[in-house]
Amino acid sequence: MACAVAAPAAERAVSVVETVQLATSPARTWGAIKDFAGWQSWHPAFASTQVVQGDGHSIGTVRVLTTKDGGKFTEELVAFDPASRSYQYRIIESPAPVVDYVSTIQVKETKAGSAVVWSSSFNVKAGTSEADAKQLISGVYRAGLDNLASMMK
Repeated sequence: MACAVAAPAAERAVSVVETVQLATSPARTWGAIKDFAGWQSWHPAFASTQVVQGDGHSIGTVRVLTTKDGGKFTEELVAFDPASRSYQYRIIESPAPVVDYVSTIQVKETKAGSAVVWSSSFNVKAGTSEADAKQLISGVYRAGLDNLASMMK
């Protein structure tokens, strides 16, 4: 008789989506966030970015984001589309309790201006609950999007 075994937490795909509405044009909003090598200019959690491969806006660019508390995230730009005002990146290495993390940031036009949609899918590392991982990623997104809203007033 076969016994069903629950998949470990690291094998469950999880997704997070956060959005902010802004009263600024999509072009102005895109201008503020499009630089893959300049997140410290709009996201309060990040102190610096070092581009270790590429130019900051071409597919294959690799950056090391350093948080204000010293954490380092190595990430690769996997898609960049100025026409749709979006880009996608993946985490190569980080202290976050996630693996297979791929995220997309897109600026959309709205009747009142623009919206930034930041979404991701990832697997949760063993030893971390799905809820805790989602809360962590959501918190990072909210901090950046809320700060962007303050900057764009």
